[in-house]
Order: sequence, then C-alpha cells, then structure tokens
Amino acid sequence: QVQLVESGGGLVQAGGSLRLSCAASGSIFRIDAMGWYRQAPGKQRELVAAITSGGSTNYADSVKGRFTVSRDNAKNTVYLQMDSLKPEDTAVYYCHADIASGWPLWSSGYWGQGTQVTVSS
Repeated sequence: QVQLVESGGGLVQAGGSLRLSCAASGSIFRIDAMGWYRQAPGKQRELVAAITSGGSTNYADSVKGRFTVSRDNAKNTVYLQMDSLKPEDTAVYYCHADIASGWPLWSSGYWGQGTQVTVSS
C-alpha cells in the first residue's frame, strides 16, 4: 500500500512564505514524476509545479519566480517552497506522484490528502 502524507500548510500574510512537504511511503519500487496541484473553492484543480526523477521542473505561469519545487529521492519526498504569497494562492494543495510498486510491478498515480494554504491580504 502506497501513501502520500503532506505537511506544512497554514495561514500566512500576503508576501510571506510557506514550505510544503509530501512524503511517500509503502512498497515503492520507483517514483517517477512528483508534483503539486491546488484547488480553490469553485475552481478546477490545477497543476502548480512538477519535477521529474531527474530534476527537470515545470511551473504554472502564475507561480513562476515565486514557487520552487524540489525533491529528495533518498527520502521519497517532494517539497514546494512558496515565497511572495498572494491571496489568490489560497487553495487546498495536493501532492501527486507517479509510483511503481507491488508485484507484479504496477505504475499508478497517487494523491496526498491535501493541505490548506490561506493567504490573507
């Protein structure tokens, strides 16, 4: 059984910073891409940032220059450093990972439980 557990959300003033973490655990053979999505009330879930196992990154235009995604492959953990936060960044943030696990080997996408980020003006 594979699980993704997130931490680090909270309430912050505009211009402040937060760091999200997401750790994968279970019978993991390989983790490919990892990333962060967010969903604001009344809106669709959207990609915020993603990182491949080799370290290549991709960001939504709205967060470029303010957010940084990174990962520690030894710890099966992905991070999202969020700086210069804006009220429009308020959302539930979900981590996602493409993980190969089990026997026979099976690759699937997994989601974390979500963590609330609220940015006050």
